[in-house]
Amino acid sequence: MSAEGVTPQPRFQFRFDDGTIDASAGQTIGAALIAAGHRSWRRTRLGGAPRGVFCGIGVCFDCLLTVNGQPNQRACLVEAAPGDRVRTQEGAGHDDLAC
Repeated sequence: MSAEGVTPQPRFQFRFDDGTIDASAGQTIGAALIAAGHRSWRRTRLGGAPRGVFCGIGVCFDCLLTVNGQPNQRACLVEAAPGDRVRTQEGAGHDDLAC
């Protein structure tokens, strides 16, 4: 398959916990995190089991994280934007209101 005629999307960065993640225009936060090697970014309320993208279409809620101070955002649906501040989420995320 040739990439001829394909225009590369602009690249940018967003903050993830204490670091930065590279992303392309139109890419979801979940896709950018996976591309950067992150497989989980939430822990369950009971037992603290790691969670990341499972269904990838917004049905399962396993990929929840806090985006710009808003908890419970689905990483597989939220499009990354330059300057976003993204944080891992513990449990229900209700204590994550200050990003």
